Amino acid sequence: MKHQYPTNVDKLLNSYPDSIIGYEDNYLIFKNNKKLIYDDGIIKNPQQLLENPCIKDQFHYAYSKGEMKNPPKFPEDPGRITNEDFFKTIYGSTKEQVLNNLTSIVWCPKLLGEEIQVTKINGIDIKLKAVSTELEQDPNLKPYVTNIGGTFNWRKVAGTNRLSLHSYAIAIDINVSKSNYWQWDCKCKEETTKLKYENHIPQKIVDIFEKYGFIWGGKWYHYDTMHFEYRPELL
Repeated sequence: MKHQYPTNVDKLLNSYPDSIIGYEDNYLIFKNNKKLIYDDGIIKNPQQLLENPCIKDQFHYAYSKGEMKNPPKFPEDPGRITNEDFFKTIYGSTKEQVLNNLTSIVWCPKLLGEEIQVTKINGIDIKLKAVSTELEQDPNLKPYVTNIGGTFNWRKVAGTNRLSLHSYAIAIDINVSKSNYWQWDCKCKEETTKLKYENHIPQKIVDIFEKYGFIWGGKWYHYDTMHFEYRPELL
């Protein structure tokens, strides 16, 4: 008899079959036998969602694949809410553990030939190679995918106590000089500031990344248009 799990639990089980092996009594069960609570039952405001989310909260804002019709509205940041224990359990809870799973790939070898480091977990290295192969088919995209802003970097998000997903080597920033970031544009750091959305990244780049399970920071109200991260459960 097939278990009836919450929809978003099914998405996690289907997206991370090598890492998550089950769900029972409101706990996700991981391959290393660690259990993490899925839903803490606490209603949170936008800031609390960022600072202390449970795993269920990661789905709080729906991510829409494909072209955006309108800029995101406050406070919608689909994918920006991250439960640290969830990612540490899958990718490594320390810098050293993440380093043990890193591999180097050549980014756009025919167009550029830059070497970048990403994790092998969940086949992210293979998926980024596929992204790279498709991107370099179009020479018009070269200005956006050259001078990569970064992949692995064990660090906290600027001005916060939250670990960046770059810490797990599952995120990539493309050319910073062609990108927009909300704090740079508004010259502010206050989350409640009214922002004027800016983006210059071609939709074709977004479509290729999304095809392989990467979401785009340009679909956040607090936009980060250089940023892509592996979050197949949101797609």
